[in-house]
Amino acid sequence: MSASGGTKAIVAALSANLAIAVAKFVAFLFSGSSSMLAESVHSVADSGNQGLLLLGGKRAKRQATPEHPFGYGRERYIYAFLVSIVLFSVGGMFAIYEGYEKIKHPHEIEAWYWPVGVLVFAIIAEGYSFRTAIAESNQTRGKLSWTEFIRRAKAPELPVVLLEDFGALVGLVLALGGVGLALGTGNGVWDGIGTLCIGVLLIAIAIVLAAETKSLLLGESAGVEDVEKIKASVVDGDTVTRIIHMRTLHLGPEELLVAAKIAVRHDESATEIADAINAAESRIRAAVPIARVIYLEPDIYNERAAAAGTNPGKAPDAPDSPDAPATPIAPDAPGGTGTGGGTGSATGGGTASGAGPSSETSDSSPSPTASDASAPPDDSGH
Repeated sequence: MSASGGTKAIVAALSANLAIAVAKFVAFLFSGSSSMLAESVHSVADSGNQGLLLLGGKRAKRQATPEHPFGYGRERYIYAFLVSIVLFSVGGMFAIYEGYEKIKHPHEIEAWYWPVGVLVFAIIAEGYSFRTAIAESNQTRGKLSWTEFIRRAKAPELPVVLLEDFGALVGLVLALGGVGLALGTGNGVWDGIGTLCIGVLLIAIAIVLAAETKSLLLGESAGVEDVEKIKASVVDGDTVTRIIHMRTLHLGPEELLVAAKIAVRHDESATEIADAINAAESRIRAAVPIARVIYLEPDIYNERAAAAGTNPGKAPDAPDSPDAPATPIAPDAPGGTGTGGGTGSATGGGTASGAGPSSETSDSSPSPTASDASAPPDDSGH
């Protein structure tokens, strides 16, 4: 998902929400409708959220430093998480409070044409913003359903804007329904009920956003398609014969870390292995350009260890103790069991490389025994 696409959708949403917020406040002042007040605060919160997303995108572009050697790409996740908190507290909780007060102390809506006119205008403006977000999302969504897209997207901006705009449109319909029923029955309680429904809707959306951005903050692996491309790129069938185990981790929406232990032939020289690893790194970057930090560790594949299962640190029939001898294993299939998940281990026996000035490569040499006894088992199917 490109950052430019997300920025375009954010700017469109910000422009629409600022105009809508002003119009809703005017309508509230003339009509006294609690639904209009809740919607006004909702639009102000949404405008602040889009500002947070733009700020996060800008801060994420900072260069890596010695203190943060992998850069600041995850700042975009942090600010997206803050959006969910703002939407929950400022938007949802305020609307529930205002709805409760209006139900407890109802009053008639004055100058009905103000809230109705503004709500119709807001629906048109939010519809334009939502349409822009959909168009930008379709460029990267592929064959995924909308639910899958929101759950699997590594860049948080478009899912956030999509959910915000969807919630805004549904909230506007609820507000229009509450105002309409209050006007038709002469009972201001309906206006409060509409406001209460808006609050519940915003809290539900905030919870979904918080759950998804929390997962990104914790660290997600590459998508299934990218993992398969990486696995196919590593093995050349000559020096690199298979992947023993592999991990991938998103350092940011557009930066991926790849760590793998690879099997090499026992009779290859250190120079041949180093050349093979450098070639594998080039193939990985050609297949998955966002794979900017790569750690590959060479080792000797052991058939006996492969029969032990998927734990790369335990030999067949070895006791579960820290002193037990460890031997690397491999899955039955040449591609390894890992589909990318968590982080991989890389020691001095492998090579490490990253994009830009932070790239580094250490000497590579085959190891006759396991050098990664403490590595965790591969989490296949992440």
